Amino acid sequence: MLNLPYHSEIQQKIIIFVQRFYQMKIASLLIFLLLSAFSFAQEKYTLSGYITDGKSGESIIGAKVYFPSIRKGVITNNYGFYSITVEEGTYAIEFRLAGVETEKREIELIADIRMDIELGGNIQNIGAVQVTANAEDNTKSTQLGQHELDIDEIKTLPAFMGEVDIIKTIQLLPGVSSAAEGGQGFYVRGGGPDQNLVLLDEAIVYNAAHLFGFFSVFNADAVKSVNLIKGGMPANFGGRMSSVLEVSMNEGNNKKFGVKGGIGAISSRLTVEGPLKKNKGSFVLSARRTYIDVIMKAAISDSSPFYGTSYFFYDLNLKMNYKLGDKDRIYLSGYYGKDEFSFGNVEDDFTVDMPWGNGIGALRWNHLFSSKLFMNVTTTFTDYMFKFGSAQDEFRFELKSGIRDVGGKVDFSYYPSTRHKLKWGLDYIFHTFTPIGVSAEADDVVFDTGLAQKLKSHESAAYFLDEFDLNENIRINAGLRYSTFQHVGPFTRFTKGDGISTPDSSIEYEKGDLIQFYHGLEPRISGRWMLRDKSSIKAGYSYNYQYVHLTSLSAVSLPTDIWYPTTDIAKPQQGWQTSLGYFKNFKDNMFESSVEVYYKGMKNLIEYKEGALPGDNINDNTDNLLVFGTGWSYGAEFFLKKRKGKFTGWIGYTWSKTERKFEDLNDGNPFPAKYDRRHDLSIVLSYKINERWIVSSAFIFATGNTLTLPSSWYVQDQDLLFNYGDRNSTRMAPYHRLDISATWYSKPYKERKDEETGEVVKVKKKLKYNWSFSVYNVYNRSNPYFMYVDNDGDFLTGNFDISVKQVTLFPIIPSVTWNFEL
Repeated sequence: MLNLPYHSEIQQKIIIFVQRFYQMKIASLLIFLLLSAFSFAQEKYTLSGYITDGKSGESIIGAKVYFPSIRKGVITNNYGFYSITVEEGTYAIEFRLAGVETEKREIELIADIRMDIELGGNIQNIGAVQVTANAEDNTKSTQLGQHELDIDEIKTLPAFMGEVDIIKTIQLLPGVSSAAEGGQGFYVRGGGPDQNLVLLDEAIVYNAAHLFGFFSVFNADAVKSVNLIKGGMPANFGGRMSSVLEVSMNEGNNKKFGVKGGIGAISSRLTVEGPLKKNKGSFVLSARRTYIDVIMKAAISDSSPFYGTSYFFYDLNLKMNYKLGDKDRIYLSGYYGKDEFSFGNVEDDFTVDMPWGNGIGALRWNHLFSSKLFMNVTTTFTDYMFKFGSAQDEFRFELKSGIRDVGGKVDFSYYPSTRHKLKWGLDYIFHTFTPIGVSAEADDVVFDTGLAQKLKSHESAAYFLDEFDLNENIRINAGLRYSTFQHVGPFTRFTKGDGISTPDSSIEYEKGDLIQFYHGLEPRISGRWMLRDKSSIKAGYSYNYQYVHLTSLSAVSLPTDIWYPTTDIAKPQQGWQTSLGYFKNFKDNMFESSVEVYYKGMKNLIEYKEGALPGDNINDNTDNLLVFGTGWSYGAEFFLKKRKGKFTGWIGYTWSKTERKFEDLNDGNPFPAKYDRRHDLSIVLSYKINERWIVSSAFIFATGNTLTLPSSWYVQDQDLLFNYGDRNSTRMAPYHRLDISATWYSKPYKERKDEETGEVVKVKKKLKYNWSFSVYNVYNRSNPYFMYVDNDGDFLTGNFDISVKQVTLFPIIPSVTWNFEL
C-alpha cells in the first residue's frame, strides 16, 4: 500500500517553488506593467462590447472574438462582455459560437470602438452534449480539469424518470463520482460532498438535492449554463477544497414573450419569459412540482395503516435583468425550493414530518469604467433549513438544523492587451449556523434539552490573479488569495468532565466576542505549454482553506447531514492539489482528448466519534463529538470526445485511490474513504438520425462503495454481539448500468400555399414540442444501495443463521416526457 502523508517532501518542494515564483513575480510584474504602459502609447486601440443571442437578447457566455490576420482572440465573460486591444489597422473580425453561423465584420481600428453583436441562428441546436463551448479551449486555455455543459444539449441524454438532471450529467465526467444509486451528492477527486462549491448565480447552494438525493434542485428549463472546475481552482474562487460548480440561470427573452414546459412521469414544469421593456430588460419565471403525493393518495386506501403518508417537492426560479445604460446593468435572481415528506402509521399512532429546503437570492450590478475595466458587484442571501418531527401517543420530538448566509463581493476585470488579463476582488460572508436544535414534550411536560445554539462567524477574502502570455506557446495563470475567518459570540463552550474528579463546565461568550481567528494565504498557479501538433501540456498547483464542514453518519448524502463552522476546536480544513495533463485535438478539432494525473493532500478532516449521534449534543457542542484527521487522494483521468458529426459522445475513465487517517478511528491506521473508487468508467453516445430523431445512451461502471461489516459474532449474557473488521474494509459489488433514450421533435415549419403566386412556402409553427422516451437501467441490474446484517432463528436452539443482505432501489424504469415551447 502506498502511504503518502500530508506533509510530504513533494509538498514542501512545491511550496518553496511557489514562494520563489511569487518573489520573482512581484518584480517581473512591475517591469511587465511598465512595458505594457509604454506599449499602450504605441497606437493600440480597444474593441469591446457585449455579445447576445439575436433571438432572445440573452448574453452569450464563451463566445469568441477572433482576429484571423494576427491569430488573436478573446472570449466573452459570464455576462457576455469582451475586450481586446490590438495595434491600429484594418481588420477582419469573426464572432464565433458553437452551433451558430460565424458573424464576420471588417473594421478600421483608429480609435477605441464599442461594438455590440447579436449572433443569429438557433443557438439551441440539437445534438450531443458539448463539454466545451470552443474546441480550441481544450488545448489553449490554462485551466485544468474544467468542463462546460450546454443545458439545452443535456436534455438529449437519458433522464431518470424523465427528469433532466445537471448533477447526474457531471457525474459522467472523469474525476467525478456519485454517492450511490440515485444519490445526488457528488465527489470530486477524492474530496467529500462538502468540499464542492456549488453556486447558483453566484449564491451558495448548501443542499442541491430533492427527494432524498435522487433529483437536483436545478430545473433544467431555468438554467442557461453549467461550468465545473475540478483542478487548479482560480484565485477568484475559495471556501472549498475540491471543486467549483457554477450554474447560471436564464435571463429571459427581452424581445418577445414565450412559454415552455413539460409533463413527465412524476413531475411537471412551466416557464414564462418576456421583456420588461423591449431590448432593455427581461424576466423569466420557472416553476416545477412533483405529484408523487397525488399518486400515493390514490394508491393508499383510507383503511390502510399508512394512510396519510405523502411526499412532494416544488421549486421556483425567478430572474430579472435591466440595462440602465451602455455601461450599467443589474440582475436579480431568486430561488426557493422545498421538500415535504410525511409518514403515518394509524395503528401505532406514529407520525413523522420532515420538511427541508433552500431559499437563495442574488442582486448583481455590472459597470464598465472603460473599454478595458469591467466591474461586478454582488450581494447574496442563502437560507437552508431541515426539520425532523415525530410523534407517538402523547410524546412529541423535533430536531432542526440550518444555515443562513448574507454576503457581498466585488470583482474587477482588466484587459490591458490580448496577452494579458488581470482580475482582483473582495468577498465577505456572515454565517449563522444552527447545527442541531432539539425539543421534546409528553402531555404537558416539556423536557429540558437546552437552547439551540446559533453559531455566528465572519468569512472574508481578497484575491488577485494575472493571466499572461510569456510567448506564443507559454501562458501562465497565477493568483494569490488571502482568507480570514472569525468565530464570534454569543456562544457557550461546554467542556465535559470525567464524571469523577472533574465536573462539567462552560464558558459564556457575549455578542461580538472574538472566540477564534484563522487566516491564511492560498497560492494558485497553472500554466500551458503549446506544442506544434495542436496539443499542449498543462500543470497546476492550488492551496485552499475551507472554513465550513459537513458532518454525516450515513454512507450517502441526506438532508440530515449537519453543516458546522470552524471553531476553536474544529479547525479549518486545508488542502493542496497538484496536477499535470496532456491535451490534444485532432481531425480539425473533431476529436479532443486529455490525460491528467493529480495528487491531493488534506488535513483537519472531520468524522463523528465512534458511537456518536447528532442528538448527543444536548447541552453540548457538536464539535465535542468529532474527531479530526488527514487524507490523500491520487489518480489518473482519461478523456476522449467526438465533437462533430451525426455521431457524437465521449468516453471517460478514472483510476484513483482515496484514503483517510484518524488517530481516534481504526486504531490510527489508514483506511479507504467511503467513496473511494478504484475504477470509474462512463461512455456517453448520441446519434442524430435525422432532423426529427436523436437517440442517446449512457453506460456507467464503477468499483463498489466501501463499508464496515462484522467480522465475527459471539453471545454474552444471552445477547448477540459483533466484532467489526477494519473501517471500510468491505466493498459492495461493482456498480454498472445502461440507460437509453430517444427524442422525437415535431416539425418546426408547416407548408402553406401562397394564394397569389401559387408558391409553397414554409411558415414557422407557433407551437414546438418533442417527446422524450427513456429507459433507466435497461438490463435491470440490481445495484446495491446499502447492505445490512440480518439474523434468522434462535442461537439458543442451534438454528441461528447470520447473513448480509443487499438493498436495491431501482429496477428497469421506462419513462416518457412531453416538452413544449410557444
